[in-house]
Amino acid sequence: MQYDSPRAAFAAVVAGEPLVLAVGEAHAPRDATVPSAAKRFADDLLPMIAPRASDLLVELMMPPQACVEATAEVREKQAAVTARQAATDQNEYVVMGEKARSLGLVPDMLRPSCADMDRVRGAGDDAVGASLELIARLTRDQATRLVDRDARSDADVGKIVIVYGGFLHNDLAASGEAAKWSYALPVDRYVRGRLVALDLVVPEFIGDDATWESLAWRPYYDKARFGRKTTLFRTGERSFVLVFPLFTPAVAPPDAASPR
Repeated sequence: MQYDSPRAAFAAVVAGEPLVLAVGEAHAPRDATVPSAAKRFADDLLPMIAPRASDLLVELMMPPQACVEATAEVREKQAAVTARQAATDQNEYVVMGEKARSLGLVPDMLRPSCADMDRVRGAGDDAVGASLELIARLTRDQATRLVDRDARSDADVGKIVIVYGGFLHNDLAASGEAAKWSYALPVDRYVRGRLVALDLVVPEFIGDDATWESLAWRPYYDKARFGRKTTLFRTGERSFVLVFPLFTPAVAPPDAASPR
């Protein structure tokens, strides 16, 4: 389906009564020149869903101060992945958390223990895989705790816990090794099918490598035909992909004092 705005497409995604909204993004690449999915979500879509939500959990890890050395080593091991991402990615998650707080939501990050960081540090060549599994486990544990807390609160019962991160972790159809990296699978079972998974894609970031080409919706998206509007794919019973329209910079009005 195509919509005149991202907000209209987003409204269709959250039209039911989810308890968890699992949002994944294709991270902005290092050479990005248009607004990222994180910025567009924070500016446009988060205010729309905020009255129905209680919390925003973002995919940033905040280890204890006591394990600074292990944390630095883990980040160095992850550099092969993060080096391809825009330098502003993590800061935009922080800004999103601040926006959530201003809208009345409780923002939080993932909180690994020093033992968690030591396990990733000791994983050797599999440090990236171990890190992905850690993100999935921490997200699962924190999201289910928030769901339980909401269920016990008269003010927040039935409200949505929003999780925002990379779309590797919110996959309801993950199988094989990738299933270990998805928090969405166990959380969906926990909330008895009341999780909605939404991938956000900036069309300017779509590449032609094997990772992009493996996505089920990719053969059906034609930037030249569909880029002027928001495109929404339904890839499963409660799984969606929202492709933003191509970015058009705002044009400043002419200066009234300038000569014509």
